[in-house]
Amino acid sequence: MNTRDMVLGGASAARIFSASVGPRPVLDAPRESGADLAELSRQFSAHHGEVKGLLERTGARLGEFDTQLQAHGDRLDGFEKRLNRPGSVDMKAGDASAEHKALATFARRGDDAELKAMSVGSDPDGGFLVHPVLSSRMTKRLFDTTPMRQLARVETITQGDAFEEPLDLDDVGATWVGETESRPETSTPQVGILRIPLEEIYANPKVTQRLLDDSGFDIGGWLEGKISDRFGRTEGASFVTGDGVKKPRGFLSYGTSAQKDGSRPWSSLQTVPSGHATEITADGLKDLTWSLRAPYRQGAGWLMNTNTAARIDKLKDSSGAYIWRDSMIAGAPPMLLNYPVTFSEDMPDVVAGAVPIAFGNFKLGYIIVDRAGIKWLRDPFSAKPYVMFYAYKRVGGGLANSEAIKLLLVSAS
Repeated sequence: MNTRDMVLGGASAARIFSASVGPRPVLDAPRESGADLAELSRQFSAHHGEVKGLLERTGARLGEFDTQLQAHGDRLDGFEKRLNRPGSVDMKAGDASAEHKALATFARRGDDAELKAMSVGSDPDGGFLVHPVLSSRMTKRLFDTTPMRQLARVETITQGDAFEEPLDLDDVGATWVGETESRPETSTPQVGILRIPLEEIYANPKVTQRLLDDSGFDIGGWLEGKISDRFGRTEGASFVTGDGVKKPRGFLSYGTSAQKDGSRPWSSLQTVPSGHATEITADGLKDLTWSLRAPYRQGAGWLMNTNTAARIDKLKDSSGAYIWRDSMIAGAPPMLLNYPVTFSEDMPDVVAGAVPIAFGNFKLGYIIVDRAGIKWLRDPFSAKPYVMFYAYKRVGGGLANSEAIKLLLVSAS
């Protein structure tokens, strides 16, 4: 049955014909005369013409509908061809075939198919088609570090296993003399030598070659960044607390004395009492600043950890004003008694007998020596199928001038 038969067949055709012919009593009227038959024939012809016109108009409308339906069918065929191209989603595989048919049915007739609901939470029901987005960035944990390289003097050498520098620790003799008095020999200044040996730090992580080949992330670059960061944190801690055995010697590992400059042995640091057996006092901090002689105070600053800073932040002077000043400039360090504060989590906490605060001119007091940066070796042969990322660095550090750094000792006196 074609489209025209579907529309004209059955009850629909009967309704059209009934509406066109008019009241049935006209046909059932008694045939009494020729005039009546002529009138009946005329009426029938008129109604027949109306029905014929209606059928012609209906046929034209159906022809337009067939044309539109064919156009929609051609479009759906085009969609199917594009979906069947290589790399496209396979709409004929598994349950997807039923979904494809349901889409075609809805486009042609507007009928809703009774299909199982699709969901991202179920892989077969659509989850396979939803892929996560991998960020080009990586969230990483931030570690505490000591910025001694920003404070200290840094020297770089390209040869040798140590750095040596003459020390001028003495003074020349001089005295007043009369015009004709004799002039005996005066004292000659003595010189010393500062020696900073280079120590070595290394890392040697490994990664499979397949991971390097297939990963969408730069694994090699990520590892190199991790190694550089770890080297920086490890050497930073050594610049503060290192014992000098196969590592740089930190300034806290040197001897201490309560004696002032010129009275205590060279390479020993002066300690100043905090004014309390277990706490820090404002007066103790002021005493510490004045223990640093004037030639060193220009460029001086504080070094302490966060816990110590939190205690000092609550201290007030005799007038009731806080001695801690947060900077009003973005990125600038806070100020304590008009000197900048640098944080180092490698400094000790405030306990009896500890030295939690250092104050001084670290550029003059401590020296860091580098031997031409980090050396890298990518080794794919030694441990196949792993690739070794071998890195090493040679660095040294030590106290250059013991008069330039002072320590606060948690002690009553």
